[in-house]
Amino acid sequence: MRAIEQDRFGGPEVLNLVEVDRPEPGPAEVLVRVHAAGVNPTDFWHRATGGLLGQPVRLGWDLSGVVEAVGVGAALFRPGDEVFGMPRLPQAAGTYAEYVTAPSRHLARKPAGLSHVEAAGLGLAGLTAWQALVDVAGVQPGQRVLVHAAAGGVGHLAVQIAKARGAHVIGTASAAKHAFVHGLGADEVIDYTTTDFAKRLHDLDVVMDSIGGEYGPRSLRTLRPGGILVALASPAETYLEEQAAQQGKRARFMIVEPDAAGLTSLAGLVGTGQLRVEVDTVLPLDQVAKAHEIGQTGRTKGKIILTL
Repeated sequence: MRAIEQDRFGGPEVLNLVEVDRPEPGPAEVLVRVHAAGVNPTDFWHRATGGLLGQPVRLGWDLSGVVEAVGVGAALFRPGDEVFGMPRLPQAAGTYAEYVTAPSRHLARKPAGLSHVEAAGLGLAGLTAWQALVDVAGVQPGQRVLVHAAAGGVGHLAVQIAKARGAHVIGTASAAKHAFVHGLGADEVIDYTTTDFAKRLHDLDVVMDSIGGEYGPRSLRTLRPGGILVALASPAETYLEEQAAQQGKRARFMIVEPDAAGLTSLAGLVGTGQLRVEVDTVLPLDQVAKAHEIGQTGRTKGKIILTL
């Protein structure tokens, strides 16, 4: 099968298209023929530095495809089932490939209303938003929720999830993307290039920050006492928990985890028309370096997808 590998850290140029043996599913695993794979910022981080794994790996964690074979004891799926998901993170998954093995409970049935291209953009970004807003922050109807980078891969899904939970949703985005973010359901959109959100906003219940750096301390200032900041950008941001506690607020750093129940919940929102995946760019597998170059600009709207 064809797959993308790297033998050293570096820029997009270290990614190579290679021929490797097709894997076989182990106990409680399935073999998926990948139709599309999502590209995410964590891919850039792992490519350049090794990320959480500390060594070069086959990249990719998002996938949508068709079950090809089933390992012993994997009872949820049969060959021919259409599935999507985010297997194995924080371990290597290698979804930039024609075939991938995955624990069966790291996947869910693909929503009938989504193409493979769209579904490949839902797993990692959707689970990140779901786990941040629902599992960690526990967003409730009527709460005021701020989503940074609201037009991005995680952000555009977070806006819709928070809105589906009944929240008043505020997003930050450049002026050119305001109409898009409002179209997702945001009640307010702030142009971060001209307006200091930390001076304009106050008494928020929840902030979801995928940017990091100085955005964390500034976001804390917008929260009401007892409000929560969910930080996604860097493990170094655990320092925010102490800073928040000193202000009578809360902060949590979160790494997304495989979660079949979360995937099923996301699929349910798709089915009711409350969630859609915006696809910015679609490229074939052999143009993976270009996909990374585009993604690293930080200017995309929604998701970048590789097709196989």
